[in-house]
Amino acid sequence: MLARWAVTLLSLTWSTYHSLAIPRVTECGLSCSQGFTCRNHMNRNVFNSFCRQPPPSMSRSVLEALMLSTVMKCAPQDGCSLLLRVHASLTLHESLRGLEACSMSLDTQETHCHSMRVSRASRRQQVGQQLQVHFNCFEVSMAQSLYITLRTVPHFCGVQLDQQYNVEDCRDEDVGRNVPDCFAEKLSYWVDRSRKVVLVQVPEAPGSPDYYLRLCLKWFTCEDAGEPVQVTANSVSRMVSLPYSQEMPCLCLESWPATPDAVRTQTCPFEDDTEALWDAIHYHPGSQALSWEPACPVSGHVSLCWRPGPGVHCLELENSDRPAHGRVQYSLVDTQPQLCLKFSTSLGFWVRCPFEQPRFPAWKMTIQWAPSRAHLRVAFFSPSPTSFQVRLCHRRKMWPLACHRTLQATPLPPASVSRGDFTTDPPVAFVDIPRDEACGPDTCIQGWRTDMHFSAPQQLCNLLCGTHDVLWPTFAHAAAEDQTPGTSDLTELPPGGQHTETRCLKNKEVPGVDDWGKVGDQLTSGHPTP
Repeated sequence: MLARWAVTLLSLTWSTYHSLAIPRVTECGLSCSQGFTCRNHMNRNVFNSFCRQPPPSMSRSVLEALMLSTVMKCAPQDGCSLLLRVHASLTLHESLRGLEACSMSLDTQETHCHSMRVSRASRRQQVGQQLQVHFNCFEVSMAQSLYITLRTVPHFCGVQLDQQYNVEDCRDEDVGRNVPDCFAEKLSYWVDRSRKVVLVQVPEAPGSPDYYLRLCLKWFTCEDAGEPVQVTANSVSRMVSLPYSQEMPCLCLESWPATPDAVRTQTCPFEDDTEALWDAIHYHPGSQALSWEPACPVSGHVSLCWRPGPGVHCLELENSDRPAHGRVQYSLVDTQPQLCLKFSTSLGFWVRCPFEQPRFPAWKMTIQWAPSRAHLRVAFFSPSPTSFQVRLCHRRKMWPLACHRTLQATPLPPASVSRGDFTTDPPVAFVDIPRDEACGPDTCIQGWRTDMHFSAPQQLCNLLCGTHDVLWPTFAHAAAEDQTPGTSDLTELPPGGQHTETRCLKNKEVPGVDDWGKVGDQLTSGHPTP
């Protein structure tokens, strides 16, 4: 009993395998139902759209069926090629002389037509009978998309069948094992990151054609990233070395056989290397614009954000969210070290803070006693005249802070003689805040530029206005080096850098603090509060 079940299972498996295999043909040709005499007619590769009205006695459903399938023709030395089989069924009418089947490639719009004629004797004897016709001579390529049209001869208006057909690709086991075009997908490759090369081994196969290999950047099409290399069928060495400059997720290895209309296949060995995408940030000093352009297709969003302090999540700026499908640019961007770019995709998010380098000019904000002892003075220092605002906020359990009052800073005339370092020059603007409003454990003072579209605020929290402490002025960033005259207006930004940290010293003299930082009695400051 067990042996009988085993035999049955083996028979089912074998019959299933053969039913899934692509049928073989030894030659292409035309065949008709038994009893009919058919012959090939001159092939035309021009699709004729002219038609005539059918006679009243002809039904528009005279064409009954159109069935499409793939067949394979094999040669011992050359491997196998693919053909499209067109099976048509119609009811013979006295006005019909034959059929025409046309195949159009949806990729190239190239059209091939085959037609057949029914002999006059068969037309007289078989009127009203069903005629089956098989066309086996449409040469096709793997993975090709086709549009098939079946029409009568002569072409009667409205009497037509259409169908779209996709030829099997190399994922089909039978096609992948026997069609030479699929051998390119069996390439072996290794990535040598130390030398920045991709090593490719082209397999040998009977009847295998020459191959082309190249590296390309895969967008809608694969764009050149290197010259194609040809591997001939009689090459002594079938190992190819393809150099590259940088790992990118869309940097792919493309291969195709040197045959007409060959299907190209791509393999992308760096698809997980996304880090390099987020470093393509540029700052334009002249227009004060910040831009990012991905080298590969990205699905996600870009936004500007600011970090209130070290180790704190980057908080998005309003109206800065942009789709990351192409080039993103922000105009009039404040070059503060706390201002960053945040990239969000389905895989996670990445933050880049391009202005952490000291060569970018950044203003600073300090808090000191005002001449009126009932107020605190928020002073702004900048290498150029700018406009500032101050906002009073209160901490909550979660971000954002509750901010309820905004004050416009009063501008001051520029220093008549600059010392060459704006951190030692007089302030450019100030705001006086009542002591009762500014001092407290849950109060934060934010200051930011208002002459820019996008500015990251400076923030100082927990001002405890006692009598035994000194406040070290809070710098936004070290003074930037002057830009060298004649340098390019486009600056490429390096990734990474150090975060700025607001520091305070209690009950100590602070070395290096200028006279403007020692006005009045002492204050106590806490760290910026996340």
